[in-house]
Amino acid sequence: MYETIVVPTDGSSQSDAAVDHAVELARHHGSEIHVVYVADSNRDSLTTQGGEVVDALEQEGEQVVSEAVDRADAGTDISGDVLTGDPVETILDYAHSVGSGLIVMGTAGRRGLDRFLLGSTTERVVRLSSVPVLTVRAQEE
Repeated sequence: MYETIVVPTDGSSQSDAAVDHAVELARHHGSEIHVVYVADSNRDSLTTQGGEVVDALEQEGEQVVSEAVDRADAGTDISGDVLTGDPVETILDYAHSVGSGLIVMGTAGRRGLDRFLLGSTTERVVRLSSVPVLTVRAQEE
């Protein structure tokens, strides 16, 4: 049913819950998982380290994706990519390019006025995606 699952991550507990859920789905459906971190090109993230200009968001993305891929069980077909761009557009374009049948994303579970005033990436992906989007809420501690 879901041959390819895309899981955007930002390293948060909500994203970790989404990765864990995607791994369970992949195990049951024999799916491949693509974990993706989007370095938001709308934010200034260049810095200098050891005389070399680097993108701090891309560096963070490499670590976040590596940790997410490591969360998967052995035998799970999982890969990771760090991309740059507008998060919503980049996630949707990436999902289309890999032929994704499902996007699995974490949600902060905002309530009340915050939900209407603060448009989240997850909410925008849900509204604009041409494939199903499964939202996963992290367990409250």
